Amino acid sequence: MSDARWAGRNSDKDLVRDRIWKTLVDTGVNVGPVDSRIPNYAGADLAALNLSKLDAWKAARTVKCNPDPPQIPVRLRALNDGKIVYAPVPELVKPFPFVRLDPEKLEKQGIQFELAAVSQGFVEYGEPVEFEDMEMLDFVVVGCVAVTREGGRTGKGGGFADLELGIFRELGKLKPDTLLTTTVHSCQVVPNDQVIMQAHDSALHYIATEQELIETGTPYPQPTGVAWDFVQDDQYRDIPFLKTLRERIVTRAGVL
Repeated sequence: MSDARWAGRNSDKDLVRDRIWKTLVDTGVNVGPVDSRIPNYAGADLAALNLSKLDAWKAARTVKCNPDPPQIPVRLRALNDGKIVYAPVPELVKPFPFVRLDPEKLEKQGIQFELAAVSQGFVEYGEPVEFEDMEMLDFVVVGCVAVTREGGRTGKGGGFADLELGIFRELGKLKPDTLLTTTVHSCQVVPNDQVIMQAHDSALHYIATEQELIETGTPYPQPTGVAWDFVQDDQYRDIPFLKTLRERIVTRAGVL
């Protein structure tokens, strides 16, 4: 069932998340526990392969990828393809929000990409960075529980992906044509009316599954920044840098 920390923020999304988690287990395609998380699944490596067929992936120098287990193959493929990988600290609980993984530096340090691709490895061996220190992001991968063919998405309910993407937009780290993508199991693709998108939700341009690569042609407008009114009290409490980051962003915008 939905994580008690986040359940109740959107009851419709709670229902679809619970349904997806149950389906993954009932069909036996889950890899490990799935409840209350971005679920891992059999075929995640094939989904990453399908994602890498995009011309935008091939051209990208920098890739931002979520920290969850089903995207280990994405991070590993990016490093093997010579790309700089930016990965957030899981649930943003460290004083620094992201780490930077440079495959050239990792090789010189004798750190295997397979180790750097998992969350424990990249937190230990990645270079801690602030949002402001990150380069322009050529390609973005987010974690999802449910997605639609029109680019609708929901994560596990904590709001981390939309918060990160809003901050990137506030700081000018996303190009106008930067693709927002994900990798999921095909059973995580649901009818369009099952994921209701709100104004602060970011929509997907491409979805890669173990079976196909979906171009969404999304009709949803993308947010222009952080919807600060939707940031929850527990996010300010649990994300150490969020309050000071907001102050920096507001100051940068010349509001103060």
